[in-house]
Amino acid sequence: MIGATTATHLPGFSAPVHDAQRTFRAVLQAMARPTLPQDVDPVREGRLRTPAPLGAVAGAVLLTLCDEQTPIWLDRALAASEDVREWIRFHTGARLVASSGDALFAVASSPSAAPRLADLAQGTDEEPHLSATLVIDATGTAPVGAFVATGPGVDGSVAWDGSGLPRVHGEDGFLAQWRRNRVGFPRGVDVVLAAETTVRALPRTTELSEGSA
Repeated sequence: MIGATTATHLPGFSAPVHDAQRTFRAVLQAMARPTLPQDVDPVREGRLRTPAPLGAVAGAVLLTLCDEQTPIWLDRALAASEDVREWIRFHTGARLVASSGDALFAVASSPSAAPRLADLAQGTDEEPHLSATLVIDATGTAPVGAFVATGPGVDGSVAWDGSGLPRVHGEDGFLAQWRRNRVGFPRGVDVVLAAETTVRALPRTTELSEGSA
């Protein structure tokens, strides 16, 4: 059974330890330097292929940060793909959950498929690490506006075009959701944007506003 599974699914990292270490460093740097892109070398070098519609960088993040102790929620398009489900299960051992609120990692195949931040696990004041990380596949997305990020890890302020964010404006747009997300610190959701070969992050400590730096 294991042999059949191995034969019918795309492989994970070609050098699991080395590639996971490099991807981890990229994610760590992205969290430390909010909104700034970090190269995910195993993807940039063509060392990882993922089953559609799961993007390679999003897949690399899951391979690196998830294991059998990590409940993962997939959006409708991802969950509908048996290849995606089995690839994640086989390479991470993670349990897939039906409710986004039960997940430590929520994965959206596009910005429009991202769940509301308030619907994700927020953690507690005593255990903020139990909050969710939202991974959005930002492959091929266009700029959505002019934004300024400030806060820990940002040298003064940094301008960003918001590529990969869900719908920004409105009472329930991403900016409004993000402001509410920050109010509950140390609780709150972190966001990872997975582009073609790079990763960006919005830690819950980052303040995001409209304008130009």
